[in-house]
Amino acid sequence: MKKAVIFDMDGLMIDSERVTYEEYCRKLEQLEYHFDENMYRRCLGKNKQSVYQVFIDHYGEDFPITEVWNDVHVSLDHRLQQSVPLKTGIFELLTFLKENGYKTIVATSSSRARANMILQAANIGHYFDDTICGDEVRNGKPNPEIFLTACEKLGITPEEALVLEDSEAGITAAHAGNIDVICVPDMKYPAEEFASKTLKIVDSLLDVIEHLK
Repeated sequence: MKKAVIFDMDGLMIDSERVTYEEYCRKLEQLEYHFDENMYRRCLGKNKQSVYQVFIDHYGEDFPITEVWNDVHVSLDHRLQQSVPLKTGIFELLTFLKENGYKTIVATSSSRARANMILQAANIGHYFDDTICGDEVRNGKPNPEIFLTACEKLGITPEEALVLEDSEAGITAAHAGNIDVICVPDMKYPAEEFASKTLKIVDSLLDVIEHLK
C-alpha cells in the first residue's frame, strides 16, 4: 500500500520548462550559438553539474557555461517570482492527498533557495511534509539518491512510495531505487526504454487521483 507521494518540481508541478527553454534561446542567440528543443531536452531532469556537462560535451570546453547558467536562471527566477505557471490538477491532487492521509515531499534537482522561492511564490509549499533538493545530495538524477533520501525523510520504504516525474532522468532514478513511478510528460514524451520503467504514463496530475482511488 502506498503511504507517500514524491513530487518532482520543474515540468511536473511547475510549467517552467517552456519558460526555461525561452531563456536559453535568448541567451544563446546573444552569444551566437545554435540552440534548439532537442538540445534542451537532453538537459531535462538533470542537476546543475550534469547540465553543465551536456553543454560542454556539445559546444566544447571553451563554452561559457557558468555565464549562460547564471544569466538564464537569474532571468528565469525573475519571471517565476512575478508569476508561477502551475500544471493542470496540482491543487486538486495535493488536496486529495492531504484529505486521504498520504505523506508528501518535493524531490527536485533545483537548489534549496530556488525551490523555496518557487514553492512560496506558487503558494503550494504548505501542502508538503518536507523537501529534498539537488544541492543536498551527492548524486543527482538519474542516480536514485534523492528519492531514497526522500523516503528516509518521510520514514517510509521505497515500496510504500510513489514518484511523480516528467523526465527520463527522473524515471530512471525512481526505477533504480525500486520506487514505482508515474510519468506526466512535459516537453518530451519518454522514449520506450524509459516508458517501460514506469507504472504508467498519464496526461495530467488529475489522472494520478484516479490511479490512487
